Amino acid sequence: MAKKSAGKKGGSKEILIVGSKMKEVVKSHGFMSSGDLIEALSEKVHHLLTEATGRAKANGRATVRPNDL
Repeated sequence: MAKKSAGKKGGSKEILIVGSKMKEVVKSHGFMSSGDLIEALSEKVHHLLTEATGRAKANGRATVRPNDL
């Protein structure tokens, strides 16, 4: 089950990233990942999805599509 992260900005959002998969990708490029990378990446995904839902709504759709990203 995904963990919730208490953000430094006061909010608490669910982690949307699979940590082990994220680490595999970073490691495959020859790097290590810091402990807080998963929270930062998840926050970025939350932001992308918020923007995408806004675009879908602005276009009169209830479905978010890849082009909304």
